[in-house]
Amino acid sequence: MILILSSTVSEKPQEYQALLSHLAGLPGIQTRVHVERGDEQSVTELYLIGNTKSLDIADMQSLPGVERVVRVSEEYRILGRHRDDQRPTHFEYNGVRFGQDTLNVFAGLCAVDNREHVEIMLKALRDNGQVCTRMGAYKPRTSPYAFQGHGKNCLPYVFELAGKYGIRVMAMEITHESHVDEINEALHQTGEATGVMLQIGTRNTQNFELLKIVGRQTKMPVLLKRGFGITLDESLNAAEYLASEGNRNVVFCLRGMKTNMADPHRNFVDFAHVPVVKRLTRMPVCVDPSHSVGSRAASPDGIMDMMHVTAQGVLAGANMVLVDFHPQPPKALVDGPQAMLLDELPYFLEDVQIARDAYLARVALRERQN
Repeated sequence: MILILSSTVSEKPQEYQALLSHLAGLPGIQTRVHVERGDEQSVTELYLIGNTKSLDIADMQSLPGVERVVRVSEEYRILGRHRDDQRPTHFEYNGVRFGQDTLNVFAGLCAVDNREHVEIMLKALRDNGQVCTRMGAYKPRTSPYAFQGHGKNCLPYVFELAGKYGIRVMAMEITHESHVDEINEALHQTGEATGVMLQIGTRNTQNFELLKIVGRQTKMPVLLKRGFGITLDESLNAAEYLASEGNRNVVFCLRGMKTNMADPHRNFVDFAHVPVVKRLTRMPVCVDPSHSVGSRAASPDGIMDMMHVTAQGVLAGANMVLVDFHPQPPKALVDGPQAMLLDELPYFLEDVQIARDAYLARVALRERQN
């Protein structure tokens, strides 16, 4: 059950405390406080966790400061939309806004290989007006003999260079709880030169203990990739693990499904689920064309498959694009064959904007029909 409080509740602290005291006395019920930040105002929501079937909606509605009561039957209790809830929500991190109405491009290195390539990449992003990137320090690999990333050793110079070139947020995959501490320590050492969005990769989507630990820290937002061999419902419940532990600043990433029916692509592109995730939840949705397609193959029109699927995701309303670039793909230590070239960055960004403009035009067209 969710209690949505009056927008004036912050102006009546005694009333608010009386409400919390009353809820604390309900047997078998725990209360969690969440603040939904909308475009015009913030709304306080109280989530009642436990056996709430015996609670009468009318009684709860009459409590001081309560404006609306929602009985939740859906599994995605915190991140989900309930009873045709169409409220726009977003979060801000390090000066960058993330919501279902925004679009941010995270172009960068799938895996950090050396300082020189990191600096070349970040300079190119700055020169093209970008403030976000992807940088892989920890790399889970199928083979135990493959490059696993430089780990904490590369973090200080990666963060330092990010600050130098004005990068505000970088997506960085973690595979163990110790990585959170290592990232925090390196950020502190570099004077919080940049911000990090912790990425949970597809192999760890159902690593529930890792999800709980990452969810308990609320300093950094989380990018959760869909599991490559599980249902959408199972992946959305993984996101709910993060939110249930306290961190609801979550972006959900579609990266393709593992099946040979996707051949010759690396994974079966699932970007048609962009509007589905936005309908079921309030999370911003990311698309990862690099790991969906896995190559630089192009169609007869000369446009790479990665560009086509990126446009499909953005045209469907994606809010973030995670894409591999590299100064010298043949020298990349991970996924070089799918990395785009730096001189293709302006072209890629312009193509993304064309798709974004088309999406906004479609939204405007629909609004005119109402």
